[in-house]
Amino acid sequence: MEEDGGSGSDSMEFVAGAETSAGAGTNAGRNRGVGAGTSVGGGGGTKLPHVLQKSFGEVQGILEHNRVLIQEISQNQETRDADGLSRNVALIRELNTNIARVVDLYGDMSGSFARAVAPRKTPQATSRALRGPAPPALEGSSSRAGVLSS
Repeated sequence: MEEDGGSGSDSMEFVAGAETSAGAGTNAGRNRGVGAGTSVGGGGGTKLPHVLQKSFGEVQGILEHNRVLIQEISQNQETRDADGLSRNVALIRELNTNIARVVDLYGDMSGSFARAVAPRKTPQATSRALRGPAPPALEGSSSRAGVLSS
């Protein structure tokens, strides 16, 4: 039943969100192109937060595990074995839970990314905001105050 080299889901129960030997921990080298070292805002100085990189790895691990689950579900469906078909119920529930976890992770990553690229307020701008708006300029005043025009 395990034509993919013995990586069926019978060997280890996958818990969404937990790092396992088949989960995000083993994918650290594979997801380097997704967000690792990517600059935000074109300035080149700010790196994407580590949480985004970790979340991408976790998503990758979950999606790879889902691929294995789908293969097993398909095999059980093809054999039409009563035990395999019964097992599909649990496998599909696990798949559904994993998909919900991926949706949550993408939502968390979206918020983290938005915070990472949001304009930062300088201390000067913050103190200005606390004092309120600057008073309106007087008419006729200019930087050349005291200079008479002829």
